[in-house]
Amino acid sequence: MYSNHVRRRAALMARLEGGVAVLPTAPEVLRNADNPYPYRPDSHFLYLTGFTEPEAVLVLDGRAGRAILFCRDKDEANEIWNGHRYGPDGAREAFGFDEAYPISELDQRLPDILSGQSCLYWPLGRQASFDARIAKALEAVRARSRSADMPPARFGDVLALLDEMRLIKDDFEIAALRHAGRISADGHIAAMRATRPGLYEYQVEAELLAVFCRNGARQPAYESIVAAGANACTLHYVGNHSRLDDGALLLIDAGCEFSAYAGDITRTFPVNGRFSGAQRDVYEIVLAAQLAAIASIRPGVRLNVPGDAALAVLAQGLIDLGLLSGSVDGVIESGAYRRFYMHGIGHFIGLDVHDVGARKLDGQWRTLEEGMCTTVEPGLYIRAADDIPLALHNIGIRIEDDVLVTRKGHEVYTDSVPKQIAEIEALMERL
Repeated sequence: MYSNHVRRRAALMARLEGGVAVLPTAPEVLRNADNPYPYRPDSHFLYLTGFTEPEAVLVLDGRAGRAILFCRDKDEANEIWNGHRYGPDGAREAFGFDEAYPISELDQRLPDILSGQSCLYWPLGRQASFDARIAKALEAVRARSRSADMPPARFGDVLALLDEMRLIKDDFEIAALRHAGRISADGHIAAMRATRPGLYEYQVEAELLAVFCRNGARQPAYESIVAAGANACTLHYVGNHSRLDDGALLLIDAGCEFSAYAGDITRTFPVNGRFSGAQRDVYEIVLAAQLAAIASIRPGVRLNVPGDAALAVLAQGLIDLGLLSGSVDGVIESGAYRRFYMHGIGHFIGLDVHDVGARKLDGQWRTLEEGMCTTVEPGLYIRAADDIPLALHNIGIRIEDDVLVTRKGHEVYTDSVPKQIAEIEALMERL
């Protein structure tokens, strides 16, 4: 069942140059009093282990080729209240570790594991308490130096190695991402069908979350943005408390988390089911920009190319709307477009909604490769102002899909949500 995780651990050990890597999962965080937030393991830890319990540490000994888990011990009394724990023996068997021990033994065993290792990798600076724990273990090895025990002489950030590994998705991850995309898409369609004037943003959000939960995705991948009217011009608006006015647009940016993998979709549509003339004009520009960006995605293309393709369309659109003047090149070079489009074209997506992976290598944009997964999300945000025509006031539009880079091109695996104007209006025509 966890052969993918075993394979990933082996791949990371091969990169350790005979050294050792130590990786903790995320700590639990209290929401109030003794009530914690829903627990979510650290994504890097989850990528290597599949193990979802808190208070766990993975040790990969590249020299010996062994994977060691430290986790909570079995505790019958605690399990009555809080549910099943694997315990070291159960975790070793279920998740394919070579060894497993109680987390209470980590500080005792870690100096022996580090002794004589050529190099040590851990998430440098990620958790201050864990940095201190590593320092304590190293000091314990140094204290034994008279007996020829020596600590590692070189150190590195294990996350830098993992970021590159996680950038290319394997078959298991692609299947999980597609499923998260399907559930997210179904949620958007349900929200679109439910929307009508007089509702509140949070009522539409409830439609999304209900679909997510009914399909086994109990958590959204991020806090849902349900932004009506002027609220859509605030990029990360999450208040979701305003009334939906007749004639306004509604921007929804939301996605579920399924098996820890994220969906991320944005659609913008009229509350009353019909675009006004001005809304239609702006929408068509954003949609053309998104389609231009997606069309450019294929292996070997530089990562900046989709964004440049979208920006050229947006700049021409802003000129055509009379919001900017001059040439497309001039608008781009001056940065004048940033008043209405102030973010990039997208981000990698995977275990994290804004997933890991360097966008540049040695100062140059990296090239797209088969197995990468990215969002494509151009937008225009036209706030009310004295120099803006009244018909364009407070129009905020973003259109976003999730795109997998395939061997011959790309796959838009969230495209079941309507985004052509005719499709949206047909879906909402009952209003």
